[in-house]
Amino acid sequence: MAERFIEYSHDGQTLEGFFAWDESRSGPQPGVLVSHAWGGRTELECDKARELAQLGYCAFALDLYGKGVQGSGPEENAKLMQPFLADRAKLQSRMAAALAALRAQPEVDSKRVAALGYCFGGLCVLDVARTGTDVRGVISMHGLFNPPGNTAGTKITAKVLALHGHDDPMVPVDMVNALQEELTAASADWQIHVFGNTMHAFTNPNANDPAHGTVYNAAADRRSWVITLDFLDEVLA
Repeated sequence: MAERFIEYSHDGQTLEGFFAWDESRSGPQPGVLVSHAWGGRTELECDKARELAQLGYCAFALDLYGKGVQGSGPEENAKLMQPFLADRAKLQSRMAAALAALRAQPEVDSKRVAALGYCFGGLCVLDVARTGTDVRGVISMHGLFNPPGNTAGTKITAKVLALHGHDDPMVPVDMVNALQEELTAASADWQIHVFGNTMHAFTNPNANDPAHGTVYNAAADRRSWVITLDFLDEVLA
Protein backbone atom coordinates (compact mmCIF):
# COMPACT_ATOMS: atom_id res chain seq x y z
CA MET A 1 0.00 0.00 0.00
CA ALA A 2 1.05 3.60 -0.59
CA GLU A 3 -0.19 6.92 0.69
CA ARG A 4 0.54 10.62 0.49
CA PHE A 5 -0.89 13.97 1.52
CA ILE A 6 -2.09 16.23 -1.30
CA GLU A 7 -2.41 19.99 -1.05
CA TYR A 8 -5.07 21.69 -3.13
CA SER A 9 -6.91 24.96 -2.87
CA HIS A 10 -10.35 26.50 -3.07
CA ASP A 11 -11.41 30.12 -2.80
CA GLY A 12 -7.92 31.14 -1.69
CA GLN A 13 -7.69 28.57 1.11
CA THR A 14 -5.09 25.81 1.24
CA LEU A 15 -6.58 22.38 1.88
CA GLU A 16 -4.87 19.04 2.48
CA GLY A 17 -6.35 15.65 1.68
CA PHE A 18 -5.04 12.16 2.35
CA PHE A 19 -4.62 9.81 -0.61
CA ALA A 20 -4.17 6.02 -0.42
CA TRP A 21 -3.80 3.41 -3.16
CA ASP A 22 -2.38 -0.01 -3.93
CA GLU A 23 0.76 0.63 -5.96
CA SER A 24 1.05 -3.06 -6.90
CA ARG A 25 -1.96 -2.73 -9.22
CA SER A 26 -1.25 -1.73 -12.80
CA GLY A 27 -3.10 1.02 -14.61
CA PRO A 28 -5.49 3.66 -13.27
CA GLN A 29 -7.90 2.44 -10.60
CA PRO A 30 -11.39 3.68 -9.67
CA GLY A 31 -11.46 6.52 -7.18
CA VAL A 32 -13.50 7.06 -4.03
CA LEU A 33 -13.80 10.47 -2.38
CA VAL A 34 -14.18 10.17 1.42
CA SER A 35 -15.93 13.13 3.06
CA HIS A 36 -15.39 13.71 6.77
CA ALA A 37 -17.77 14.35 9.65
CA TRP A 38 -18.25 17.75 11.31
CA GLY A 39 -14.92 17.72 13.15
CA GLY A 40 -12.76 17.74 10.01
CA ARG A 41 -10.53 15.09 8.48
CA THR A 42 -9.27 12.69 11.16
CA GLU A 43 -7.60 9.30 11.30
CA LEU A 44 -11.05 7.70 11.02
CA GLU A 45 -11.38 8.98 7.45
CA CYS A 46 -7.74 8.23 6.66
CA ASP A 47 -8.17 4.67 7.92
CA LYS A 48 -11.27 4.29 5.76
CA ALA A 49 -9.23 5.47 2.78
CA ARG A 50 -6.58 2.87 3.59
CA GLU A 51 -9.23 0.16 3.85
CA LEU A 52 -10.64 1.13 0.46
CA ALA A 53 -7.15 1.14 -1.03
CA GLN A 54 -6.63 -2.43 0.11
CA LEU A 55 -9.72 -3.32 -1.92
CA GLY A 56 -8.32 -1.79 -5.10
CA TYR A 57 -9.69 1.74 -4.97
CA CYS A 58 -7.77 5.00 -4.98
CA ALA A 59 -9.25 6.75 -1.96
CA PHE A 60 -8.99 10.44 -1.13
CA ALA A 61 -10.00 11.66 2.34
CA LEU A 62 -10.82 15.28 1.56
CA ASP A 63 -10.45 18.41 3.67
CA LEU A 64 -13.25 20.98 3.86
CA TYR A 65 -11.91 23.28 6.57
CA GLY A 66 -8.26 24.01 5.72
CA LYS A 67 -4.88 22.38 6.17
CA GLY A 68 -4.43 21.27 9.78
CA VAL A 69 -7.85 22.53 10.88
CA GLN A 70 -9.85 20.18 13.12
CA GLY A 71 -12.53 20.76 15.70
CA SER A 72 -11.73 19.92 19.32
CA GLY A 73 -15.28 19.15 20.41
CA PRO A 74 -18.96 19.71 19.64
CA GLU A 75 -18.91 23.50 20.03
CA GLU A 76 -15.89 24.03 17.78
CA ASN A 77 -17.07 21.36 15.32
CA ALA A 78 -20.38 23.16 14.94
CA LYS A 79 -18.60 26.48 14.30
CA LEU A 80 -16.55 24.86 11.54
CA MET A 81 -19.54 23.17 9.92
CA GLN A 82 -22.14 25.95 10.18
CA PRO A 83 -20.78 28.25 7.43
CA PHE A 84 -21.14 25.42 4.93
CA LEU A 85 -24.67 24.61 6.07
CA ALA A 86 -25.54 28.29 5.70
CA ASP A 87 -23.97 28.55 2.23
CA ARG A 88 -24.60 25.35 0.35
CA ALA A 89 -23.25 26.78 -2.90
CA LYS A 90 -19.91 27.26 -1.15
CA LEU A 91 -20.07 23.70 0.15
CA GLN A 92 -20.87 22.36 -3.30
CA SER A 93 -18.02 24.31 -4.85
CA ARG A 94 -15.55 23.05 -2.26
CA MET A 95 -16.68 19.48 -2.85
CA ALA A 96 -16.10 20.03 -6.57
CA ALA A 97 -12.54 21.16 -5.79
CA ALA A 98 -11.90 17.97 -3.80
CA LEU A 99 -13.33 15.86 -6.60
CA ALA A 100 -11.06 17.62 -9.10
CA ALA A 101 -8.05 16.95 -6.86
CA LEU A 102 -8.90 13.25 -6.75
CA ARG A 103 -9.39 13.03 -10.50
CA ALA A 104 -6.07 14.80 -11.10
CA GLN A 105 -4.06 12.00 -9.50
CA PRO A 106 -2.31 9.83 -12.11
CA GLU A 107 -3.28 6.62 -10.30
CA VAL A 108 -7.01 7.38 -10.67
CA ASP A 109 -9.35 6.42 -13.48
CA SER A 110 -11.10 9.79 -13.62
CA LYS A 111 -14.14 8.32 -15.36
CA ARG A 112 -14.83 5.85 -12.53
CA VAL A 113 -15.34 7.87 -9.37
CA ALA A 114 -17.73 7.67 -6.41
CA ALA A 115 -18.08 9.59 -3.16
CA LEU A 116 -18.63 8.32 0.40
CA GLY A 117 -19.47 10.61 3.31
CA TYR A 118 -19.98 10.24 7.05
CA CYS A 119 -22.45 12.32 9.10
CA PHE A 120 -21.94 15.90 7.81
CA GLY A 121 -19.93 14.28 5.02
CA GLY A 122 -23.04 12.32 4.07
CA LEU A 123 -24.83 15.60 3.40
CA CYS A 124 -21.81 16.75 1.40
CA VAL A 125 -21.86 13.78 -0.97
CA LEU A 126 -25.63 14.04 -1.37
CA ASP A 127 -25.01 17.61 -2.53
CA VAL A 128 -22.49 16.29 -5.06
CA ALA A 129 -25.31 14.21 -6.52
CA ARG A 130 -27.90 16.98 -6.18
CA THR A 131 -25.86 19.34 -8.34
CA GLY A 132 -25.85 16.83 -11.18
CA THR A 133 -22.10 16.21 -10.87
CA ASP A 134 -20.70 13.50 -13.12
CA VAL A 135 -19.85 10.79 -10.60
CA ARG A 136 -20.92 7.16 -10.73
CA GLY A 137 -22.45 7.05 -7.26
CA VAL A 138 -22.62 8.60 -3.79
CA ILE A 139 -22.99 6.95 -0.39
CA SER A 140 -24.33 8.83 2.62
CA MET A 141 -23.37 7.00 5.82
CA HIS A 142 -25.56 8.18 8.74
CA GLY A 143 -25.63 11.49 6.92
CA LEU A 144 -27.75 14.61 7.24
CA PHE A 145 -30.54 14.93 4.66
CA ASN A 146 -31.30 18.68 4.79
CA PRO A 147 -32.04 19.86 1.22
CA PRO A 148 -29.75 22.62 -0.09
CA GLY A 149 -32.44 24.83 -1.60
CA ASN A 150 -30.51 25.56 -4.79
CA THR A 151 -30.83 22.36 -6.84
CA ALA A 152 -34.54 22.13 -7.62
CA GLY A 153 -35.12 20.85 -11.14
CA THR A 154 -31.61 19.40 -11.47
CA LYS A 155 -31.53 15.79 -12.64
CA ILE A 156 -29.45 13.47 -10.47
CA THR A 157 -27.34 11.20 -12.66
CA ALA A 158 -25.31 9.53 -9.90
CA LYS A 159 -26.71 6.45 -8.21
CA VAL A 160 -27.50 7.23 -4.58
CA LEU A 161 -27.18 5.03 -1.50
CA ALA A 162 -28.16 6.30 1.96
CA LEU A 163 -27.49 4.19 5.07
CA HIS A 164 -29.46 5.46 8.03
CA GLY A 165 -30.25 4.63 11.66
CA HIS A 166 -33.98 4.67 12.38
CA ASP A 167 -33.40 6.21 15.82
CA ASP A 168 -31.12 9.00 14.56
CA PRO A 169 -32.52 12.13 16.28
CA MET A 170 -30.86 14.39 13.72
CA VAL A 171 -32.73 12.81 10.80
CA PRO A 172 -36.31 11.89 11.81
CA VAL A 173 -38.60 9.79 9.66
CA ASP A 174 -40.20 12.77 7.92
CA MET A 175 -36.79 13.81 6.61
CA VAL A 176 -36.20 10.29 5.30
CA ASN A 177 -39.52 10.45 3.48
CA ALA A 178 -38.68 13.90 2.13
CA LEU A 179 -35.36 12.65 0.75
CA GLN A 180 -37.12 9.78 -0.99
CA GLU A 181 -39.50 12.23 -2.64
CA GLU A 182 -36.65 14.58 -3.58
CA LEU A 183 -34.57 11.82 -5.16
CA THR A 184 -37.56 10.42 -7.03
CA ALA A 185 -38.44 13.87 -8.41
CA ALA A 186 -34.83 14.22 -9.60
CA SER A 187 -35.07 10.89 -11.49
CA ALA A 188 -32.34 9.36 -9.34
CA ASP A 189 -31.54 5.66 -9.04
CA TRP A 190 -31.70 5.57 -5.25
CA GLN A 191 -31.64 3.23 -2.26
CA ILE A 192 -32.19 4.04 1.41
CA HIS A 193 -31.37 1.31 3.93
CA VAL A 194 -32.66 1.90 7.44
CA PHE A 195 -31.27 0.01 10.44
CA GLY A 196 -33.57 -0.52 13.39
CA ASN A 197 -32.58 0.36 16.97
CA THR A 198 -29.69 2.38 15.55
CA MET A 199 -28.69 5.99 16.26
CA HIS A 200 -26.45 8.53 14.54
CA ALA A 201 -22.72 7.85 13.97
CA PHE A 202 -23.28 4.09 14.13
CA THR A 203 -20.00 3.31 12.30
CA ASN A 204 -17.81 5.33 14.68
CA PRO A 205 -16.36 3.12 17.46
CA ASN A 206 -15.77 6.26 19.56
CA ALA A 207 -19.44 7.28 19.50
CA ASN A 208 -20.99 6.64 22.93
CA ASP A 209 -23.33 9.50 23.79
CA PRO A 210 -26.94 8.28 23.91
CA ALA A 211 -28.15 11.66 25.19
CA HIS A 212 -26.81 13.28 22.01
CA GLY A 213 -28.03 10.40 19.86
CA THR A 214 -24.57 9.23 18.73
CA VAL A 215 -23.89 5.57 19.52
CA TYR A 216 -21.72 2.97 17.80
CA ASN A 217 -23.60 -0.11 16.60
CA ALA A 218 -21.35 -3.00 15.57
CA ALA A 219 -24.06 -4.87 13.67
CA ALA A 220 -25.14 -1.80 11.68
CA ASP A 221 -21.50 -0.94 11.04
CA ARG A 222 -20.82 -4.39 9.58
CA ARG A 223 -24.05 -4.56 7.59
CA SER A 224 -23.67 -1.07 6.14
CA TRP A 225 -20.13 -1.80 5.00
CA VAL A 226 -21.24 -4.94 3.16
CA ILE A 227 -23.91 -2.90 1.39
CA THR A 228 -21.39 -0.15 0.62
CA LEU A 229 -18.91 -2.52 -0.98
CA ASP A 230 -21.65 -4.12 -3.10
CA PHE A 231 -22.72 -0.65 -4.25
CA LEU A 232 -19.15 0.40 -5.12
CA ASP A 233 -18.62 -2.84 -7.00
CA GLU A 234 -21.75 -2.08 -9.03
CA VAL A 235 -21.16 1.59 -9.83
CA LEU A 236 -17.39 1.44 -10.40
CA ALA A 237 -17.27 -1.75 -12.44
